[in-house]
Amino acid sequence: MPGPLHGIKVFEVSQIVAGPYCGLNLADLGADVVKVEPPAGEGIRASGGFIPGESKGFHALNRGKRSLVLDLQAPEAQALVHRIIPNFDVFIINARVGVPERLQVDYETLRKFRPDLIYFENTGFGRRGPYAKASGSDAVAQAYSGLLAGDGKVDEYGAPEIITATAPADFHAGLAGAMAISAALYHRERTGEGQFIETSLLQAGLALQATRIGRLPPIDIATTDVMMDRVRKVQAEGGSYREQIAARGSMFDQSGRAAARLFYGGYAVKDGGVILGALTPLNRQQMRKAIGIEDDPTADPEFNSLDPENKKLVEQMLERVRGIMLTKTMDEWVEAFAAVGAPISKVNYPEEMADDPQVEAMGYMIDLEHELTGPEKTVGPIVFMSETPTGTSMPSPPLGRHTEEILREHGIEDGEIALLRDAGAII
Repeated sequence: MPGPLHGIKVFEVSQIVAGPYCGLNLADLGADVVKVEPPAGEGIRASGGFIPGESKGFHALNRGKRSLVLDLQAPEAQALVHRIIPNFDVFIINARVGVPERLQVDYETLRKFRPDLIYFENTGFGRRGPYAKASGSDAVAQAYSGLLAGDGKVDEYGAPEIITATAPADFHAGLAGAMAISAALYHRERTGEGQFIETSLLQAGLALQATRIGRLPPIDIATTDVMMDRVRKVQAEGGSYREQIAARGSMFDQSGRAAARLFYGGYAVKDGGVILGALTPLNRQQMRKAIGIEDDPTADPEFNSLDPENKKLVEQMLERVRGIMLTKTMDEWVEAFAAVGAPISKVNYPEEMADDPQVEAMGYMIDLEHELTGPEKTVGPIVFMSETPTGTSMPSPPLGRHTEEILREHGIEDGEIALLRDAGAII
């Protein structure tokens, strides 16, 4: 059976992560996604490339799409977009504010040719405000949104250390785009209306931290305000970034939940590390049983983490738990915690996950055959649906692989294709 977005045609003008990830999710839902690239290909093709024009990152974020190469700076290519856009339902672009207008592919221009077009735009900081035209990237969004400082990591030189395990703002913005586009398609089905959808890397970074960024005076006065007073004092004294982060403290210090970090966070063990994930008093009691602690003062429901004397007790308990955790291996602790029903995981490496038994059992990886690079195993769709399948059997496309095929589908004949090629508008 076709996917839930079967028949929906998407025109994607994007690069790197946020836009491509948005298009990837739509392709997994069954949409026909045409990825538009400049003549040299989008930037991530060359990032860690193992043969010219192909990289692991490009393969992961662009499977299920077809490649159309257009030089959108050429007037002929812009006119071509205006000619074929009426056949598309959705337009995706991630670029700096002003770029769509310069390329003649902004919403106001394209809606003249397709009034019910659903148009998604992702920028660094949004379309208004003092930073509207600033260049953005995931690392910049991490810094500006507070996500980087919230993570609290400092490198060996005392400088801020970005989150490198993933690109949180990029991926969150891309996923939000796919969600909004799907909702807009449903709205259009009912009303006939298209619409402009926007998000930004800043907006995504804020959304990821809603529980920290929001203002709630009854708790902030005793936690957040006190913490930020410490930070500003260090700043005023010319303190380093490392000193500011130390003054800020951890998320547990800010929230008055210092005792919670006993059983919610990481511990070193004999052969690596584990993460405990207690969320309830029952979870914490299960963990005390698993590690053999019966005299934990933080177990008292009235225990006040903000009391300076109690903070000392928490530190003492942390040292005690750290020592106990070092006595067993990851597998031994996983078995011990599982026996009492407590949430725990050993810390895996991402390079191991393709062959992980749980990942395999759930079918989270898919096997594809790329025409240039051969067989590959990659992460599949982020969601499964019972009645309309998700995912795709198509790998990422070689650069320009479908240019002529796509143009012919939209009524462009061979003679005109040759003229467009000669003009440098297409490859």
